[in-house]
Amino acid sequence: MTVRALLHAPASAPRGSLVEIRATVAHPMETGYRRGSDGDMLPRELVRRVEARFEGELFFAADLHAAIAANPYIAFWLRLPGSGELHLRWTGDRGLTHDERVRIGAT
Repeated sequence: MTVRALLHAPASAPRGSLVEIRATVAHPMETGYRRGSDGDMLPRELVRRVEARFEGELFFAADLHAAIAANPYIAFWLRLPGSGELHLRWTGDRGLTHDERVRIGAT
C-alpha cells in the first residue's frame, strides 16, 4: 500500500510560542460500501486515527470516521516547550500505519 504524507511545521520558533502544525496523508481509500468489478464488496480502507507527539508526549489525537475526506488534512497548534522532535502517526484499517517526523528548534 502506498502512503504519502506531508507534514508542515516551522523549523524554529520562540520557546513558549504557539506554532501551527499542518498535515495531510494520501492513501488508497475505500469506504467499504462499493462493489468491485467481480460484484464483491471492496474491503474498507480508511485512516482511523492520527496522533501527534512532541518528544514522546502525546499532545493531540483525533479519531476519524467514514465521513472523513479521502486524503484528510488536519491542522492544530502546539505550544513549543523547547527544541525537540514532532512525531505524527496515522493508523487505519487493514494494518495501515504511517509515521512522519520533523525537528523543531526553540530560539
